[in-house]
Amino acid sequence: MVNALAQIQGAPVLIIGDMVADIYLDGEIARVSREAPVLVLEQRAERVVAGGAANVANNAATLGGVSYAVGICGTDASGDALLTALGGNGVHTEHFVRAAAHPTITKTRIIAGGRATVSQQIVRIDREWHTPLAAETEESLCTRIHALLPAVRGVVLSDYGSGTVTARVRRMVIEETRRRGIPSIVDARYDILSYAGIGYVKQNDAELAAALGRTLSSEAEIHAAGHALREQLRADGVLITRGADGMTLFLADGSATDIPVSDHSEIFDVSGAGDTCVAVMILALAAGVAPLTAARLSNIASGIAVRRRGTATVSAADLSAALGAAEGGR
Repeated sequence: MVNALAQIQGAPVLIIGDMVADIYLDGEIARVSREAPVLVLEQRAERVVAGGAANVANNAATLGGVSYAVGICGTDASGDALLTALGGNGVHTEHFVRAAAHPTITKTRIIAGGRATVSQQIVRIDREWHTPLAAETEESLCTRIHALLPAVRGVVLSDYGSGTVTARVRRMVIEETRRRGIPSIVDARYDILSYAGIGYVKQNDAELAAALGRTLSSEAEIHAAGHALREQLRADGVLITRGADGMTLFLADGSATDIPVSDHSEIFDVSGAGDTCVAVMILALAAGVAPLTAARLSNIASGIAVRRRGTATVSAADLSAALGAAEGGR
């Protein structure tokens, strides 16, 4: 896998999807409010990091790839902050569509703590738009995607259900990547069955169960469902993440390979670990790495991400160190 990590350096990939600004407001508990029986926090810090599809793009860049991002953000301050966060890691954001009608999707987490207590999230406030894209906005998205396809060797559709990946965008990406022989992967929280013809699929076990309307309470049921999903979508492969049970990769040759968790250290936060997984998979596939090796590499990278608080990125140096530790432990 060390060779695979070297291969992904410089691989150009395109990430399309719901771009999110994750906002963290850190405060210290000051007193109880006189207005209501609630705590008053004194804000100490505010930071904005890339979330959703933007986190996939960020990870692709920090892992050493050439990352192009196409999505929508508003003309607001949150959009400015998101583009700054991405640009700081070298993500190409010049193909974003900025639309005043669609304010930047934000997930604001209020983090509270005291002098003698551990800081923790007490509430999350989401801002999303639920109106369909205007025809001209969708046209701009498709034009920018089409212009970038000749420059990349892998494409991600990161669909959080916020409306960026329209039926037209989905159909065009699937058809064009197949026609050009470019690996593609989708990570969709909802409606995964609408992605027939995609190259690879990433789902967690709960999403798999919901998609097929099944209860997956045994190893055999998970394997049967993974094969069924791959066959129904006519995909080259399906990667199912299974929490403490690692991952399972289902390929078109009928194989199903279980990949155990690489590191059993304490898990701090699962936020964004799936984004890291998808970023590694597409970089590796784009670089010509075998799918099973790509999945094993993504498993190790995801293990790094879950040991960090909040939405986090993994660097090539992080992954190299983890690979070295894994090799040394054999």
